[in-house]
Amino acid sequence: MRERDTDVVVVGAGGDGPALAWRLGQLGVDVTILEAGPFYGNEEWPAPNDAPGGEASGDPDDLSGTLYDEQFTAREGEMNDPVTGKLRWGPADDDRPPWQRTVPQQALIAQLSGVGGTTQHYYANHPRAFVPAVNDQPHWPIDYADLVPYYQLLEDTHPVKPAPTTPKAEAFFEGARRAGYDRNDGFNVTEAGYRPFPNAIPQPDERLRRDGGGAGDGDETSGDDGPYRYPDFEGDTLAMHEHQGGPHPRDAPFRERARRSSNVSLVPRAFDTGHVEIRPNAFATEVLTAGGPGSIEATGVEFRDTWAGTTERVHADVVVLAAGCVETPRLWLNSGLPDDGWVGRGLTTHWFDFVAGTFDPDTLEELIGQRAIEPHQGQAAGSRLDVPGVGGIAVNTFAPGITAMATYAAGKGEWAFDRDTAGEPWDTCGRLSGRELKEQMADYRRTLTLICHTDDRPRKDNGVSVDESTEDEHGPVPLVEWEPHPDDDERRDELARRGAEVLREAGAEHVHRTDAAPILLHMQSSMAIGKVLDTGGEAKNVDRLFVADHSALANGVGGANPTHTGQALALRTAEHAAERYFGGVDDPVGDPT
Repeated sequence: MRERDTDVVVVGAGGDGPALAWRLGQLGVDVTILEAGPFYGNEEWPAPNDAPGGEASGDPDDLSGTLYDEQFTAREGEMNDPVTGKLRWGPADDDRPPWQRTVPQQALIAQLSGVGGTTQHYYANHPRAFVPAVNDQPHWPIDYADLVPYYQLLEDTHPVKPAPTTPKAEAFFEGARRAGYDRNDGFNVTEAGYRPFPNAIPQPDERLRRDGGGAGDGDETSGDDGPYRYPDFEGDTLAMHEHQGGPHPRDAPFRERARRSSNVSLVPRAFDTGHVEIRPNAFATEVLTAGGPGSIEATGVEFRDTWAGTTERVHADVVVLAAGCVETPRLWLNSGLPDDGWVGRGLTTHWFDFVAGTFDPDTLEELIGQRAIEPHQGQAAGSRLDVPGVGGIAVNTFAPGITAMATYAAGKGEWAFDRDTAGEPWDTCGRLSGRELKEQMADYRRTLTLICHTDDRPRKDNGVSVDESTEDEHGPVPLVEWEPHPDDDERRDELARRGAEVLREAGAEHVHRTDAAPILLHMQSSMAIGKVLDTGGEAKNVDRLFVADHSALANGVGGANPTHTGQALALRTAEHAAERYFGGVDDPVGDPT
């Protein structure tokens, strides 16, 4: 068995692990990140789905914009198919099936493997947690103010700016204004209001604005100025490409892609420190420990090479789990680590729903100066309405295939023709099929789709365990169980009604509610700080073992997208690990002085 040593080994190069590694690297700590999936856009793996390629990468010169263009085509099926697509939860070898999870209820787990994790198809939404969700709910053992310096660092780094107001956003804002909401300004949300989404996407190039629109697949031309390609155009191309991998602008260097997923924004910065390397195709199977009951400590990680099938070990002074809300507790439990009853429990997921409004062309002409919403124009999610204590509502426009599935076919089981909508603010509710579905999708360009993010609360019944009856090559698979509480149902219903009201006030002639089945995408709190972890992110029952992913969040941050808070907490955890085991931090980000 091959073995090696490092200061810190991190399991997972998704949204949060690279943030922690970057901060540790700045502090001179050597970090090895193990990532189960592929590394796209890296010259060590020129054909990541076809051949093993290299072993590890830590050189920023390995990052290739040319390969990124080749591999991230922005084609909906090629990128997003959950079984055969490049962006899936599965091994780099695309001849092999996705990795298995057991989900006994009707639910869809939406997660990706690979460097960047699920941020490879996120919409770069970076709102802070709602202030009352941290300070007024009983879950967090730290104050909102403790997170603010790390939020600010990320906002400067990515950077995070208000999304541009495109026609679909203006339609939403006008509906919110007519419904009686005021505009929220700033990052700290304490009361209800609408605002542009704070997104980690640079503003559109002024030349693009003058030419009057965004690119489609990156090959169109802009007036007489040539194609929408770098360096002629920089920043956001307003092409709604986020879910397909965010490859624009084409021809840009790897780190100059507009959407700042963690592989684009944080991984290059981590490599710049000279102290961080990433080993993809490395599925962690065991946390190595020493000592016994009452004095156990983590000493490293055993992993399986997903191409060769061989087993290797990395020994380290500190182990950090950043594999996400499903795989972090799975690895913990498969390693036989202590469980005080909260390991894997308390899972939250923002209990999503969708509300879509279809508009008459004349109404749109008067409202926004064009005869169609044109969902593909602008960022996929560029505007939102915050309702602390209940959740949030955001414009959420998908490409056509995902729209047909998520908005019209992903209901909890009841068909729209069986649903009585009398007295409700929507005309149809539930699953559509046949002619009705075709007619609704024929109106795609005149449809504005909203997503509801419910402020669901941690409950011990919801969470991740292991399915002892089902094993894959990495051990017993995770068993994921999530059911909404009646209080969460009430919050979701309220958000759906508020969303429908906004659409009606904007002038929608037909409103459809999905009544969606659970989509486990914004997962949080399955290894919560204050329960499984102490206030520094270290395991209460295992020394030298930290958790730095969304599972460490104490709750669902009020319904705000969790990436910003997950990365902020990971930066904070890096400083606590350095303070406890690597000689301290001379200039901590969180130092108020």
